[in-house]
Amino acid sequence: MQTTVARLALGLAATVVVATTLAAAQGQQPSPSAPQGENQQPTFRVAVDLVTMDVIARNSQDQFLADLKPQDFEVFEDGVKQEVSSFTLVHGGRVHNLQAPAPPPMQEGIILPQSRPRNDAAGRIFLIIVDDLHLDFRNTGRIRDLFKRVSRTLVHEGDMFGIVSTGPSSLAIDLTYDRKILDDAIKKITGNGLRPSDVIQGADGAEGPTEVRYRAHVAFSTAYDILRQLERVTNRRKAVVWVSNGYDFNPFADSRLGEDPVFGGRFGQTREEGRQEQQQFRQGSQFADADLARELGELTRTANRANATIYTIDPRGLVAGADLDEQLDPAEYGEHIRKTQDSLRVIAEETGGLAIVNQNDFDKALKRIDAETSDYYVLGYYSTNPDPLKRTRKIEVKVNRPDTRVVHRTSYSLRQQARETQKQ
Repeated sequence: MQTTVARLALGLAATVVVATTLAAAQGQQPSPSAPQGENQQPTFRVAVDLVTMDVIARNSQDQFLADLKPQDFEVFEDGVKQEVSSFTLVHGGRVHNLQAPAPPPMQEGIILPQSRPRNDAAGRIFLIIVDDLHLDFRNTGRIRDLFKRVSRTLVHEGDMFGIVSTGPSSLAIDLTYDRKILDDAIKKITGNGLRPSDVIQGADGAEGPTEVRYRAHVAFSTAYDILRQLERVTNRRKAVVWVSNGYDFNPFADSRLGEDPVFGGRFGQTREEGRQEQQQFRQGSQFADADLARELGELTRTANRANATIYTIDPRGLVAGADLDEQLDPAEYGEHIRKTQDSLRVIAEETGGLAIVNQNDFDKALKRIDAETSDYYVLGYYSTNPDPLKRTRKIEVKVNRPDTRVVHRTSYSLRQQARETQKQ
């Protein structure tokens, strides 16, 4: 799976603008150092990143503003105003103008050659994650219908797309323009998520249900691999469509514990045995929500570092209640649904995307995604942050035009390796 994801993202990099000054520098190796001598000058390695972001500007009538200029934007990083070095307008899915990034600010040490600018007028690019490990088998028909809507409403002629699944649907489609491949892939999509009874009767580990954690690890690892490869892609809106039922690390806790209404433990246990088991169970699962929040935080930071926007879709739509053959407390089931939907909201909203959850009007939501991936600006700047050791930087974009609403990612995070380079 990891090899396929890497190949998919590398194919993407071959079709878009990927050469930046930093990338050119990374492709060169310093010559072997001369023998030490009294007059030898020290050599410093300097890394200056071009930070890019997608910006959507709309007026009070929710119409995209396609006539803005670089001077109309003000970009702030941690409250420090930045100079816009690159500016791209994409309108109707096509690049209309491109201001190549300026060379990085002059630094002491190695002088890096300027990369050769390249142009590309390709259509949009979508990466689709089919998390069939978290899709209900009984909803397979509904899921396939959703993807037919995606093919009809979202993916147009001239758009590139790639598909990766997390489970037995076994989808690993490299980037392609051929929509027939998408239609064939839809026929293979099958839900393979756990039923509530599978979770309740399954094995519990120190961190809760082991199968639940394993499946979430597979889904997040797949997303990590894609997002890390996308970091090398610039000047294109990187839209990731993530279809899943969401995530809950501690589902149906009371039902898994099997509480006796009188003694508070499993049937047949003494009162003391029930209390001890209950205490151990609570201690092992009380950190599950914190673990999920940490996982989602790292995932969204990785997406923001790659300037990738994630759109999450829950094919369940409006959820009324559990299936009749699942003996569940309605309140407990409702809490599980809320957590899974909230996880999808976090993934989307923290990356500047849209979460399509708890609704049945998929066409309207897909049309909104279509608009957001067709009309946008790409702004780039070389960070002059006064604190180079700060990992997460807050971003704010303002437009010098009244009654304008701006949508963009609000932060990005440096890799550990990048921070170590800055310290040198």
